[in-house]
Amino acid sequence: MTPRDSAFQGVNHYENFPVASFLCPPALRPAITAIYWFARTADDLADEGDATPAERLADLAAYRADLAACAQGTATSARWAAVFNKLQPVIKQHALPTQLLADLLSAFKQDVTQTRYASQAELLDYCRRSANPVGRLLLHLYKVTDQESLQQSDCICTALQLINFWQDLGQDIPRGRIYLPSDEFDRYGVSESQLLQRDVNAATTALIAANVRWAKSLMQQGAPLVKKVPGRAGWELRLVVQGGLRMAEKIEQVNFATLRQRPKLNAWDGVVMLWRAVVC
Repeated sequence: MTPRDSAFQGVNHYENFPVASFLCPPALRPAITAIYWFARTADDLADEGDATPAERLADLAAYRADLAACAQGTATSARWAAVFNKLQPVIKQHALPTQLLADLLSAFKQDVTQTRYASQAELLDYCRRSANPVGRLLLHLYKVTDQESLQQSDCICTALQLINFWQDLGQDIPRGRIYLPSDEFDRYGVSESQLLQRDVNAATTALIAANVRWAKSLMQQGAPLVKKVPGRAGWELRLVVQGGLRMAEKIEQVNFATLRQRPKLNAWDGVVMLWRAVVC
């Protein structure tokens, strides 16, 4: 359950994080905001600016050391004081499982070093650390802790991450990152060079379509969770799920040609999502 923009503009990395939403439970807003800024800052260390890979890895290592200090209740460095000064009391008050925060950092480190994924299993492992911890942290705050709910949350978060990948192929591939599982290339008659050239043809379309269907299936497996999360948070989650499913539909509407165009959600899509959230 992961805003670079707003929840109606796409399914970007932290776009579905319920920061400042009127549906976010007011009592949990400081905790959710603290977790968001922790994750967003780490994501920026891995992806933004002109730092070299070595510099990014060093920054993430320093950030992880600050997380360890924060979790132990000791002083952190001054560099990210604004992040950790807010996070430390949240960890203590809510007994946050800090391994989930560390898992996020391991995924951001992987972003620096890995640009290809051999299989769906590799993608699932990445999502386990890059996306699923956010949902589990939020469920922890909402005191929803049963195993079935956690697994459903994982399905939703993984699906959101994957849909983001399929939406952003035309942006990620020029940056050298191919998130499509390479063990499926031969099955669909796709070569890496076709993807690097952003060649929209029957083979690349079929490959992308199959992976969109996979992501939608995961989202549908996780969707029953919306009826277990109480109050405002449950409505927030309904919109998150519908936003992911709607983006998958938008990808289908452009005939899966996201190598060349990036579909976005608009105001009408917001109306559709709201209606579906009410009736689902």
